[in-house]
Amino acid sequence: MFDYLIVGTGLYGAVFAAEAKKKGKSCLAVERRRHIGGNIYTEESHGINIHKYGPHIFHTDSDEAWDYVNQYVRFNRYTNTPVARYGDELFNLPFNMNTFHSLWGVKTPGEAKKIIEAQTREARDRIGDTPANLEEQALILAGKDIYEKLIKGYTEKQWGRRATELPSFIIKRLPFRFSFDNNYFNDRYQGIPIGGYTPLIEKLFEGTEVRLDTDFFENKEELLKEAERVVFTGQIDAYFDFCYGPLEYRSLRFETEVLDTDNFQGSAIVNYTEYEIPYTRIIEHKHFEEFGSYERKSEAGKTVITHEYPAAWKKGDEPYYPVNNDTNNALYEKYKKLAGESGVFFGGRLGKYKYYDMDDVIMDALADTRAIL
Repeated sequence: MFDYLIVGTGLYGAVFAAEAKKKGKSCLAVERRRHIGGNIYTEESHGINIHKYGPHIFHTDSDEAWDYVNQYVRFNRYTNTPVARYGDELFNLPFNMNTFHSLWGVKTPGEAKKIIEAQTREARDRIGDTPANLEEQALILAGKDIYEKLIKGYTEKQWGRRATELPSFIIKRLPFRFSFDNNYFNDRYQGIPIGGYTPLIEKLFEGTEVRLDTDFFENKEELLKEAERVVFTGQIDAYFDFCYGPLEYRSLRFETEVLDTDNFQGSAIVNYTEYEIPYTRIIEHKHFEEFGSYERKSEAGKTVITHEYPAAWKKGDEPYYPVNNDTNNALYEKYKKLAGESGVFFGGRLGKYKYYDMDDVIMDALADTRAIL
């Protein structure tokens, strides 16, 4: 008899298992996929660590989160500097002086601010202070040029709806950086585990029995007999058989291919902001670790790229992002009440129906283990 049955082997489940082991507790972890790691799983191809379910860059301002992961693996110095492509134009992200120079040819923060202020003033005079949808909100915050080239199409692809049909609260603010700094994150710590994320998850699960290719729902009766308590990191609505109806999610689809070239796009991430291009970005995985030195590890003359396509979600699809609008949040509260009555612990992005960065997952898991174990 195990002390805990952990359903799902993503980051939350892995941290829980590691902390349980420190407290002398035994855990059984089950995973319906054929690998551990959830969506941060990485696998090697042609000497390149592939982010199988989309790019994951660890970044945090938390000393505790940073120190925690560095107990188990070493991190490289990767800095996220994505590029946006609109037609034949390239722009740096986040919106900074390099972006503004590409848009308008300006060279000083004062020149950029003058254009942005003029465009947002024009939008506010026309729309007023109560935007009716995302498009109006973005025009008030960013102005016409930035909205049309860098926000509109990308956002519509992400959400599967036109910007005029999306609620304004989706964009509460837009960060402008009036410097030539292309670092996407402002956090003190940033990087990717050397060798990918899978070694980190393996270290966290050391001492825990893990069963892959094991669907919890198909084996529920037998599995529940093997442990005193359950930690569930899958969809909270699925656990309760969607008794109040399904929560809403967005999904993703990936197409990965090996190319006969050392360097396809010169950046780990290039966002495609035109609505007419169906994918939102192309990921070139070697740039997460090699920083321009292509002979260091990967097979010469090879690179691996992934096209990422946003997709509507339906039951049976892989859920990636919760849609935290008022309707879904109210529905989640009903499931949360059931969870409190069930004696099952729910964790992670799907278990708590909340968008988490990786450091948030770690800190939440640590807080939960301190309260539970």
